[in-house]
Amino acid sequence: MSRVSIRFFDDREVRAVWDDEKSRWWFSVIDIIGVLRATNDYEKNRNYWKYLKAKLKRENNQLGSVTTQFKFTAPDGKKRAANVLDYDGIIKLAKNFPGKQANRFIEWFTYSDETIDGKSKSKAYALFESSILESIEVGTVKGLQQIHAYLFGGLYDFAGQIRTLNIAKGGFQFAMARFLPDSSFPLCS
Repeated sequence: MSRVSIRFFDDREVRAVWDDEKSRWWFSVIDIIGVLRATNDYEKNRNYWKYLKAKLKRENNQLGSVTTQFKFTAPDGKKRAANVLDYDGIIKLAKNFPGKQANRFIEWFTYSDETIDGKSKSKAYALFESSILESIEVGTVKGLQQIHAYLFGGLYDFAGQIRTLNIAKGGFQFAMARFLPDSSFPLCS
């Protein structure tokens, strides 16, 4: 199962898909090329990616060969396979572009308040400062769902939901989905 997220850099769409099996985000290479070249012309961006992949291959750079493919909805409404790279691959790709645009993109992609992490951090501060916490059920799964929905609502379509799949990050395996209690079960007594 995968989930799609759309982010924007200078009003240009950057599509990402969550890979449950590998527990990572994959980002559309064509979208990143468009951002780095500051153009929305799909054909020109696709041709530039073909050129860049061939150039990287000639230089024995593995970046072009480590892409995988996921299906995204195209502007015409059809699902089409697109090359994607993970977080590290996108940083390496951006470093192949000279200039301020690439530097701005890397800063946005890694640290900006416009990233999902940045936006959820801002929401966390707002939650802490507000009186909303007083209305959240303390010590219950429902309470955790309410917090998750607040922090990630509008950023992920699964915000506030109990996951049904097993996930891991950085070699750490999170609690298995089958052991997650239903939303009425208290976490502490």
